[in-house]
Amino acid sequence: MPEGHTIHRLAADHRDRFRGRAVRASSPQGKFSDAAALLDGQVMRGAEAHGKHLFLGFDAGQVHIHLGLFGKLDFGTAPVPPPTDTVRLRLRTEDAYADLRGPTTCALITDGEKQAIHQRLGPDPLRPGDDPDKAWQRISRSRSTVAALLMDQKIVAGVGNVYRAEVLFRHGIDPYRPGKALTRDEWDALWADLAALMREGVRQNRIDTVRPEHTPEAMGRPPRVDDHGGEVYVYRRANQDCLICGTGIRTAELAARNLFWCPRCQRA
Repeated sequence: MPEGHTIHRLAADHRDRFRGRAVRASSPQGKFSDAAALLDGQVMRGAEAHGKHLFLGFDAGQVHIHLGLFGKLDFGTAPVPPPTDTVRLRLRTEDAYADLRGPTTCALITDGEKQAIHQRLGPDPLRPGDDPDKAWQRISRSRSTVAALLMDQKIVAGVGNVYRAEVLFRHGIDPYRPGKALTRDEWDALWADLAALMREGVRQNRIDTVRPEHTPEAMGRPPRVDDHGGEVYVYRRANQDCLICGTGIRTAELAARNLFWCPRCQRA
């Protein structure tokens, strides 16, 4: 499932191509036909992300998109090709188009319904003005593991499995530590680091979490080869040597997702 930086980048891509312009809307697949008919010819007023949720604003309402595990958004330029019948929603102008396929959610909602979604989500490190104290109030009282809390979108929006594993490693925090055992200084450092890493993810369109002294060039090691891409410390590196201490990286299932950590660098 795409993490929050991807959704923020998609929001920026929509703004760059369509904001302030009248767009043609269609649903070749047919599942969004009625809503697409309402949107057809309207001006896109804006596009924003909150966590893993994307919102496209029109006078007729807000298009709420959640890609889920299988959703994809593809962009292209003129000449605009005919859409395939798997496209849930196509937005296009004379020189650009966007095709949405396979989302978990694609719905036309009211501004009130959009606000209700914002209210049930936690603060997002990439949203200006979102308050990390809102997350801290829940984390600091919880007996759940910090690893599980970081993945709870009602507590922190946008953090997925990669950022969760990597930020805990970068701060030497045992993923099984209860949230209530974190200090406020530790939480503030985690939040600041998440914001910086995710902003870089938006810019690069990939997740890189290793510090400059641990890049392949600096360490004289081969670059990572993985479909996920990006240079990381622990994510999907089970049984490989830790880049810092040489201990084998461990993995285990936590809340139906694979957790990765270094038992030496992240001592209990």
